[in-house]
Amino acid sequence: MKIRNIIGIAAATVAISSCGDKMDYHEYSTYDEDYVKTMFSRAAGIVTSAYNDLDTDFGNYSGAMLSSATDESVYSHAGNTIEKFYNGGWSATSNNDASMWVKCYRGISYANLFLDKFKDEKFLEYVTDLDYPQELGQYNNLQYEARFLRAYYYFELVRAFGGVPLLTSYMEADEANSQSRRTSDEVFQFIIAECDGIKNLIEKNYASPSYGTLKSKNESGRANNLAVLALKARAALYYASPLFNPTNDNERWHQAAVANKELIDECKSRGMKLSADYAALFQKDNWKNTEECIFVRRVVSKTNTFERYNFPVGLENAGGGNCPTYNLVESYEPGDIRLTATVAQNGDTWPNATLETFVGGANGMPIAYATPTGYYLKKYVQNLKITTSGANTEQHHWVTFRLGEFYLNYAEAILNYTNDPTAKAELGMSAEQAINVVRQRAGIGDIPTGLSATEFAERLEKERFVELAFEGHRFYDLRRNMKAGNIKYRTIKSMYITKNDDGTFNETVTTDATTRAYWDNKMYLFPIAQSEILKSGGSLTQNPGW
Repeated sequence: MKIRNIIGIAAATVAISSCGDKMDYHEYSTYDEDYVKTMFSRAAGIVTSAYNDLDTDFGNYSGAMLSSATDESVYSHAGNTIEKFYNGGWSATSNNDASMWVKCYRGISYANLFLDKFKDEKFLEYVTDLDYPQELGQYNNLQYEARFLRAYYYFELVRAFGGVPLLTSYMEADEANSQSRRTSDEVFQFIIAECDGIKNLIEKNYASPSYGTLKSKNESGRANNLAVLALKARAALYYASPLFNPTNDNERWHQAAVANKELIDECKSRGMKLSADYAALFQKDNWKNTEECIFVRRVVSKTNTFERYNFPVGLENAGGGNCPTYNLVESYEPGDIRLTATVAQNGDTWPNATLETFVGGANGMPIAYATPTGYYLKKYVQNLKITTSGANTEQHHWVTFRLGEFYLNYAEAILNYTNDPTAKAELGMSAEQAINVVRQRAGIGDIPTGLSATEFAERLEKERFVELAFEGHRFYDLRRNMKAGNIKYRTIKSMYITKNDDGTFNETVTTDATTRAYWDNKMYLFPIAQSEILKSGGSLTQNPGW
């Protein structure tokens, strides 16, 4: 993509937050490189544009979430594109996520463009301005933000496709398209090295006096050093996992534990902890949370689209949507506060009426698009009005990184490293202690002691399932641990409810292994779109089996 074109694409569409206020966005329609170099804000716009493709999943697949390609949920509208992930329809020419490749490399291109062309300007014509030191300080920080964003997009690519072309300088389209793939090892090592290289250089706190707050704009919606540490910690866990670590190199598990503990310790040093209100982490003001949020991807536009997708059928304009499975529900322990924050059940008041998910009920079968599992989704769904008359809208913000994940990441890494739930190695915290931090917030107390490493791993898997439900983890967790092909995770359990004449209910757990019976091990990695293969002129090779 030519420089004049990539600058011209920078558009004011979203804002991003690191648990702070929103970023200012500007639209750029002037393409000249020298013109961009004349003002701080124009150069900053290149990096701002690189933020625009950060991942969210508010129904990316025509309303379906990635959860509905797993045992986490079932999308109530048959024939949705999400089914390609499990019915054999997924291919290099019928690719659900062909846009992922394009979006990630677009973000990488913006980052490389800034780093190659714009990061060393001094803007000397503004040196006499009172705000010049602050402006220059904020501008100098952009290079570290750009490197974070580039590493982030490479993580998105490597966890989906494995090894990909590793572009670390700005290239015109023909040159970029002709690059060959690097190994997944090389890509993960690049991500981790980049995070190490910038973790002590990027700003720690955009609200601090050292960074400075200009009256004319708000720059707090940026990735800080906690986001860098979080990306490194997550990437290190994936790098140690079976899909990318076929020889089970134990040192990778050690380094994953070290990386996750580094983040946890840094968060604790700032007074961060798991928030008591789990449900609020996924509601409209979650970006304001300074206890647990590490990085929240903000979307400025107000909508009720996600609610229309997911509100219970029977309500006006409601679509039923991504219905939690009994697989998920049975994984919660009694008294777990996360269940009521995540799943709407028969008899619950949600969103403003008593739910009837039983057969013949106001929100149950046989109404078209009624829940096929007996449950509806609450997590991330806001209590908005979606009626034709009197509808309202709200902003929706995606939690990219939060502290709860990294206690579980740490528990997994140190368990695999030591093969002992109680071992601390040199890190001062055992897998038991880490998982108990998460469980205590959930209100279910400590995990039983005396579990074997295998038993603990099974409990940890369930803990990730319920703690991180509908946050985009389950799909990739099953793949990185090479469990997605196991029929256990492809058998969908539902709650079939009927109402008796006396007002009581009969509940029967049903199982269905037929709709997701198809599996091929090639599906552990995504196919690269055939159009990208053709564009490369043969330089880009396809993943095995596709």
